[in-house]
Amino acid sequence: MSSLPATGTTTFTNPVLPGFHPDPSVCRVGEDYYLVCSSFEYFPGVPVFHSQDLVHWTQIGNALDRTSQLRLPPDSPSSGGIYAPTLRHHDGRFWLIVTNVSADGNMLFTATDPAGPWSDPIRLPGVPGIDPDLAWDEDGTCWCTVAGVGQVRLDPSTGETLGPCRRIWSGSPGAKAPEAPHLYRMGDHWYLLIAEGGTERCHGVSIARSRTPDGPFEPCPANPILTHRGTDHPIQNTGHADLVQGPDGSWWMVLLGVRPGGGTPGWHALGRETYLVPVEWADGWPVVGELSPTMAAPPWPLRPGATTPARDDFDVSDLAPHWISLRDRPAENCTTKERPGWLTLRARGASPDATDVTFVGRRQQHVSCRVRASIDVGEGRGGLTVRLDEAHHYAVEATSTELVVTARIGPLSTVVASGPVPPGPVILRVEVAAVEEVRDARTGPDTVALGFEDQDGTFRALAALDGKYLTTEVAGGFTGRVLGMFAASGSVHFDWFDYEPAP
Repeated sequence: MSSLPATGTTTFTNPVLPGFHPDPSVCRVGEDYYLVCSSFEYFPGVPVFHSQDLVHWTQIGNALDRTSQLRLPPDSPSSGGIYAPTLRHHDGRFWLIVTNVSADGNMLFTATDPAGPWSDPIRLPGVPGIDPDLAWDEDGTCWCTVAGVGQVRLDPSTGETLGPCRRIWSGSPGAKAPEAPHLYRMGDHWYLLIAEGGTERCHGVSIARSRTPDGPFEPCPANPILTHRGTDHPIQNTGHADLVQGPDGSWWMVLLGVRPGGGTPGWHALGRETYLVPVEWADGWPVVGELSPTMAAPPWPLRPGATTPARDDFDVSDLAPHWISLRDRPAENCTTKERPGWLTLRARGASPDATDVTFVGRRQQHVSCRVRASIDVGEGRGGLTVRLDEAHHYAVEATSTELVVTARIGPLSTVVASGPVPPGPVILRVEVAAVEEVRDARTGPDTVALGFEDQDGTFRALAALDGKYLTTEVAGGFTGRVLGMFAASGSVHFDWFDYEPAP
């Protein structure tokens, strides 16, 4: 990767990957950093990012972009699919190990270029559980550690396990869900980093060490080395971390966290996001710095990369890597080639309630934002949706004669508002506005307004809905909001799509 021009900035803003980017795993090769995240029911899977400063990240692809790599059956549930990848660089090659909980279990992929292409999967039937990690010792032995915390020796070239999986540590006494293990060799010790306490408000990061990669492991006396449990810190659910060393010898941790908003208990809409925090070492143990929304920059020049474009005019044949769909994306149902300069979606499922709805979206990355799209439904039906899962979404939908706002909240589905299609090109619009004042404990984190634009650009909201019903605290699961386009009947064409943050 070529060097990018540096800036003189001395601080950065957390999260470094805002929006639904959970379970980060990172590795460094020379002066370049690469990071991957979980993708759950979305296709393509496992977004891959590049950075030269750990702060600014550019998506360079998706590791699992073919159905031969990623099988997500039509009936696989939301918050199923792809869990907790680990990315490592070893012996001149990138290695990605991950779990597909909806099909195929644990799998291993390799690439010489992290932007792809990545190999077809090496199946790992002998590796149990989820959250697999890879580490190699000096004699070339590959150790695979999984949530629990169990460990097995692995032949990564074949997927064969060499002996049984054995428990090497159970985490802190009384803490549930020891998971997200990462094993590192540092000096005379092997360090085993885990998340524990569950991925909700009690989430935390703990660590243990051993003279050998398979234990016995001695827990750090200061565990958990990072947690915000029991505090009113604006960043909560902190955990699922990975360590990386900078070229200057400094250490850094990436981890997930959320930003709850509104009243009690606090609702996070964007999902679990990726944060960055410095790490020092004292008496052979890592000491994690204070994690905050504004942080001192690393001691090297910040080099911003390419940002995700606000607008897509669909003028190229392949969709940009930030666009995601549900479970698959058959070319016959999603194409920019049928009508040049337009994205054509051909309906399968009859609404965003359906697991097979034809959908193309992008992650919501700002607590306040605006989404617009120019749509031609012809004789079909489709529109814009704000999606958490099949049972929790809002939509503004167009037919040839009518605009309709719908809301699905758990078992309840209703038409909230409707109106005639305006003259001229139909531009649908959604505005998400974070609350400015918490009126009482029930105040949600934001308001979601859905409607259309007049010819002069004036926003005409047909409905404004409480955003708390599209959050993990209400819906459950592990994902965040995705904003996008769908077809519910016939063929629906989109001339452009625009996403912008709002103040």
